[in-house]
Amino acid sequence: MNRQCINASNAPQAIGLYSHANKASNFVFCSGQLGIDPKTGSLAEGIRAQTTQALRNLGSVLEASGCSFADVVKTTIFLKDIRDFATVNEIYAEFFKTAFPARSAFQVAALPKDALIEIEAIAYREGTEHGI
Repeated sequence: MNRQCINASNAPQAIGLYSHANKASNFVFCSGQLGIDPKTGSLAEGIRAQTTQALRNLGSVLEASGCSFADVVKTTIFLKDIRDFATVNEIYAEFFKTAFPARSAFQVAALPKDALIEIEAIAYREGTEHGI
């Protein structure tokens, strides 16, 4: 199996000992992204801003991996408050337009940096034209 660690220059630095993503064969496994502004290192304010920034960060990781949102086959959303799901879903629809990925969403007790949301993804690309 061909495996490669990916770190995106346009996403916030990893908080712990992990890569932004790992390519394994034709799959890209993206670590969870918080709503941290990569320029300031600060967490965005509120669920709307954090969701938008988390998805932008995820987009940067996907791009660094040779993928896009269109290649995502599965997402997992971790929420501090499941009542924010409708708001998150509205913003999510701005990034995922068609062929929606499979998705799970959970309320969790706590997230790093006391974030309101974390989003992780798995993408799949056929062939080797994108460097896998």
